[in-house]
Amino acid sequence: MIKQSIGLVAAGFLLGTVGVKAATSKPAKKLYVQGVSKVLQARTAGLSIVEEAKSNIDDIIAEASYLNEKDPCDCA
Repeated sequence: MIKQSIGLVAAGFLLGTVGVKAATSKPAKKLYVQGVSKVLQARTAGLSIVEEAKSNIDDIIAEASYLNEKDPCDCA
């Protein structure tokens, strides 16, 4: 039982070491950079959509305010 536990710990250490080496390799770094680049592009596109929506809402509010000033409602 102890030999099996020692073997599992050693295997885990070996896999961890190999995993760190693989994660820090040049191809992995290139892949990470490309992935982060795509995330930043998606963020920029999302922010652009939000800004356009805000602009449209501002236009609607401005037009509604103008109409209210032009012809106020006798609702009160």
